Amino acid sequence: MVLSIPSTGTAEALWALDHGSLTYDAGLVVLGGSGVSEHPITSFLIKHERGLVLFDTGLDPAAADRQVEEYGELASAFDMRFSAENRIDRQIEKAGFSTKDVTHVVVSHAHFDHTGGLKLFPHARLYMGLADLRFVFWPDGGAAGSCRWPDIEATRGYRWNPVVGDYDLFGDGSIVMLSLPGHTPGNAGLLVQLPGETIILTGDTVHLRANIEWTMPMGGDHNTSDATNSIRRLQQLRDSFDAKVWIAHDPEDWIDFGGAGRYGA
Repeated sequence: MVLSIPSTGTAEALWALDHGSLTYDAGLVVLGGSGVSEHPITSFLIKHERGLVLFDTGLDPAAADRQVEEYGELASAFDMRFSAENRIDRQIEKAGFSTKDVTHVVVSHAHFDHTGGLKLFPHARLYMGLADLRFVFWPDGGAAGSCRWPDIEATRGYRWNPVVGDYDLFGDGSIVMLSLPGHTPGNAGLLVQLPGETIILTGDTVHLRANIEWTMPMGGDHNTSDATNSIRRLQQLRDSFDAKVWIAHDPEDWIDFGGAGRYGA
């Protein structure tokens, strides 16, 4: 389904934030893939005239330089690399802001490498797919190992805004939360209209460029059929908006888009 939201505005700027990395085999995230490589953990800041939006929050700041103590087997299984420099608050400061400047936090989905910093934003409006707020507490089957319910539990009483479907944050088409279920039930991406170009941030809808090129989901997705349909939707939105697609965990995309810092600077 292509967006019917009118595009009347643009965001001002976008920054990529570096939260360390996980190492895993491509076969884990692309059916038929092979080869072990290091994959970035990322989040993004988007400046709009009505606020500062954060898309995903990386790992728990308490895990900096002590990954095994905080994440246990997950840290060892993925050779998790996460230093104090990679903390979400430090990365926001490097971009020239503070955590208190963030007005909106959009979470792509409820997995541990996206929800770790949520507790640092009690003053912001928080957004996540409604289905994932349930999923994080009652995940199905093998997905339980990737959800970290304490990250969400710590935010009880925060200004949560559960989302069903697409959601236009500012009503001008500049920053739109995209419903892309499959990886998790409420998985989402983010469409960002910048001056002169459009970027789609995928979250974990796909993990590598091959997922889009082959229309191939990962074996561990919550629902393979939904995941495949969401990849097709990514392709349609890319073509409809003539957009660039930034895959959060793809190491080649990290390099091609310029890595950490202000995009296009």
